[in-house]
Amino acid sequence: MSTIKIKQIKSRIGAPANQKRTLDALGLRKLNHVVEHEATPSILGMVDKVKHLVCVVK
Repeated sequence: MSTIKIKQIKSRIGAPANQKRTLDALGLRKLNHVVEHEATPSILGMVDKVKHLVCVVK
């Protein structure tokens, strides 16, 4: 599998609790934090759930 880098670009303040839990599960703790994960269907689903708060960097 390939890896993807995910960067948090918007604040979690004001987001619903389930989206905050998703950011925690991805390992994103603060703004401009970048994490690297395998591109599995579960990770891609989590990224899609919070796509307005994160971006995939190359």
